[in-house]
Amino acid sequence: MNVPAPKFMIESTWRGRLFGADWHNAAGGSLDVLEPATGATLTRVGNATAADVRKAAAEARAAQPGWAATPYEKRGAILRKAARILEDNQEELIPWIARETGGIPAKAGFEIHMVTEILYRSAAMCTEPQGLVLPSDPGRISIARRLPRGVVGIISPFNFPLILSMRAVAPALATGNAVVLKPDPRTALTGGFIIARIFEEAELPKGVLQVLPGGAEAGEAICTDPDIAMVSFTGSSNVGRRIGELAGKHLKKVQLELGGKNAVIVLEDADLDATASAIAFGAWFHQGQICMTTGRVLAKDKIVAPLTEKLVAKAKHLPVGDPLGQVALGPIITRAQVERIHGIVKDSVAAGAKLEAGGTFDGPFYRPTVLTGVKPGMRAFDEEVFGPVAAITSFSTDDEAVQLANHGEYGLSAGVFSADVGHALAVGNRLNTGLLHINDQTVADEPHVPFGGTGASGNGTRIGGPANWEEFTQWQWVTIKEKPNPYPF
Repeated sequence: MNVPAPKFMIESTWRGRLFGADWHNAAGGSLDVLEPATGATLTRVGNATAADVRKAAAEARAAQPGWAATPYEKRGAILRKAARILEDNQEELIPWIARETGGIPAKAGFEIHMVTEILYRSAAMCTEPQGLVLPSDPGRISIARRLPRGVVGIISPFNFPLILSMRAVAPALATGNAVVLKPDPRTALTGGFIIARIFEEAELPKGVLQVLPGGAEAGEAICTDPDIAMVSFTGSSNVGRRIGELAGKHLKKVQLELGGKNAVIVLEDADLDATASAIAFGAWFHQGQICMTTGRVLAKDKIVAPLTEKLVAKAKHLPVGDPLGQVALGPIITRAQVERIHGIVKDSVAAGAKLEAGGTFDGPFYRPTVLTGVKPGMRAFDEEVFGPVAAITSFSTDDEAVQLANHGEYGLSAGVFSADVGHALAVGNRLNTGLLHINDQTVADEPHVPFGGTGASGNGTRIGGPANWEEFTQWQWVTIKEKPNPYPF
């Protein structure tokens, strides 16, 4: 793949730095961002400490009132300009995203397309109704209006970093908040500095957006800083629990989108060719490193064999390698994660599952894997793998399928396949899930939908579409009288 000469992403801009009112050095020095496919250093970025977060939060809080007072037309225009800048520079950005995240160029292009839509959707929020007129006593006007929370802290993950950062950054800005963004340091460019650059070019007022790659110290500082009113976190359930604990202790609003062990139920009359294609995508796209990945394939006992045969054929056909080559799957993000995936596969086989395809790796490249005979109690059934593993389990009745799908603490996404849509929906209505797809796999998102899960997949909050008003603003009740009334005191 040809990499164009840099015009927008000029490395000297960010090398070893953080972004705030200007580009500046970090108190924690700098850290290397590695290319997962090769292990080579892709770039260097600033390494934010708690002191950097303190400074950024104070700067963002000082800038926020002016941004909130900016006319809605101008806020919307800045968001639309950011979208156009992103579109105009996508040819240059796609190789950066592919190399840093380990995703194939098509996945990088999808991130850019999705984020462009998020920006336009957020710009439209500036013209949406922002309150209600309420009944009240004669002579008094009573309204409930939406106000920004102040400074929103956003902690985003490595897997879809551009989307999963911007889906919080853009609506937070649209509703008048300032933002302190901590991208995963492994994807500091895609999840952070690309966003900094497009808003810098779009002339967002200085200080309103702060971008600070860093580790746990910076993340905990965001959760405890007195100038940060809300924390939006996407990541693992274990870290989410810690975020929720810290944010709750400091009385902050917290929005959590966490992991999943997502199931598809394949009923006996499903179109197996189409279903196998959907499952292969849901289980193996971006190497299974997605919170919505299809982690359980629950198949009616009479169709397990033919469905397995079709999935095995796809697993053996899909090429794996450097994402800038002609491949379907790129690298796993770190060697430690490769070892974890392989440990889950080996332990499940030792417990009685059968390895039908894959289960091998070459460096960071893990082959798409099919396991059959997977049961509750096996790691491949119980744990979120975050790798390209399709775990197949048979069932004999709808009740058994529902019980298997609802097993465990997660509740993010689910799918049901059947030629009988009514039957599929009846089964789907019994699933504990935030997202339900009839005749589709579990990996799906759109900018205008309320996205989120239940149980260990989230704290009941949603992000996207109408839910953004709930998450990034707070109600204020206002009453207006022409003149004060006398009271009996």
